[in-house]
Amino acid sequence: MTTFVLVHGAWHGPWAWDRVVPVLTAAGARTLTPDLQGGDHGLHDHAEAVVAAIDTVHDDCVLVGHSYAGLVVREAADARPGNVGHIVLVDGWAGGDGASLFSLAPDFFVEAMRKWAEANGDGRSIPSPSPDLFGVTDEAEWLAARLVPQPLRAFTETTRLSGAVDRIPGTAVHCEPQVFPFREIGASVGYRTVPIDGPHDVMVADPEGIARVILEAPGLE
Repeated sequence: MTTFVLVHGAWHGPWAWDRVVPVLTAAGARTLTPDLQGGDHGLHDHAEAVVAAIDTVHDDCVLVGHSYAGLVVREAADARPGNVGHIVLVDGWAGGDGASLFSLAPDFFVEAMRKWAEANGDGRSIPSPSPDLFGVTDEAEWLAARLVPQPLRAFTETTRLSGAVDRIPGTAVHCEPQVFPFREIGASVGYRTVPIDGPHDVMVADPEGIARVILEAPGLE
């Protein structure tokens, strides 16, 4: 039985995968959804949480990282290369050793995030944005009620990679139309790129579709 470790992106929580988990389970897969919420945690703290989930799996697992969590799952996989058989990015940020979300994102995004953090008072967390940023309109209220502030240092901390992660095959799923160049980002780290029609929060908008792509990525279709 393949285990999929589903890692949510910024401002989200494990609930982001609630509609995907039943589809994967019905296909015979096991799922884990680490929680990256709570506290003034950074990228390395989040990667350690994913490593802890990997350590509970006895066979190879597939790491799935949405958006910001693309950086998280790659650092976690680099720490446990013998336990990860495949990496799937879903509109995920990714780079080499020393990359951070802020080093990869366009200047306008970085500036906006810093201003939001400053407006939040202590400057250490970024308030949750409007659901429009994630392309969710039909269920905007549902999403807005669940989003939480994101620690700023999760976006500024740089990845620590030994190079082991580059020996693990990967798939970069990019939502169409693209909001950021996630296809190019995935290709830059050597991953096969796969398009899917849907918004950035495709796991909310089309759980069956993204579950199918996730299952196909490591050749489990």
